[in-house]
Amino acid sequence: MQRPATIRHRTSLYEDAAAIVAEEYGGDLSLDDIARRVASSRRQLQRAYAEIGRTTFREHLTAVRMDRAAEMLTGRGLTVREVAHRVGYRQAAQFAKAFRRHHGVAPSDFRAGRRQESLDIGLSRAA
Repeated sequence: MQRPATIRHRTSLYEDAAAIVAEEYGGDLSLDDIARRVASSRRQLQRAYAEIGRTTFREHLTAVRMDRAAEMLTGRGLTVREVAHRVGYRQAAQFAKAFRRHHGVAPSDFRAGRRQESLDIGLSRAA
């Protein structure tokens, strides 16, 4: 059983780190960088992610990037390469592999599927 002060501290660390990731997901973020910015040790931040977030820093960063990438692929006229760069990947192939692992489909197929869903919705409304 952890002390309430420990739980509050780790919750604060996790929330602060998550806020930085949400704002700066497209940049070059590392666990060490985030730990320094939230005035914590690397290990304390790892514990906060594990206990409060039920994840790891890397998994959290990837999930945020993949969710933002899905939004960009759905709503904007950006190429897959442009989306990859905006969410923090230097190589489009590396991004595509991560996207496929996270969403179960390649970015281009995801985009095509969303377009088809939009067409299907439009057709069903017109009928």
